[in-house]
Amino acid sequence: MGLISWIILGLICGTIAKAIIGGRAGWISSLIIGVVGGLAGGWLGSLLFHRPLSGFFSPWTWLLSVVGSCLVLWVYNKVSSRS
Repeated sequence: MGLISWIILGLICGTIAKAIIGGRAGWISSLIIGVVGGLAGGWLGSLLFHRPLSGFFSPWTWLLSVVGSCLVLWVYNKVSSRS
């Protein structure tokens, strides 16, 4: 996937994670959380299920990215609430 695909995927997955988990993250934070979550989800998916992120329209890519984004947003909420 190209850089633009990662940004679009990250923005969408960050927004979905924000709707599921909640929090006060803005658009830039959602984008960063989505991209980091996509990378984390892809890494965990390849580690646990031996299935890396493949293409933009792959359901596996979207599932792993949303789960990874939810995980990253949850950690972000926990860390930012302590400050």
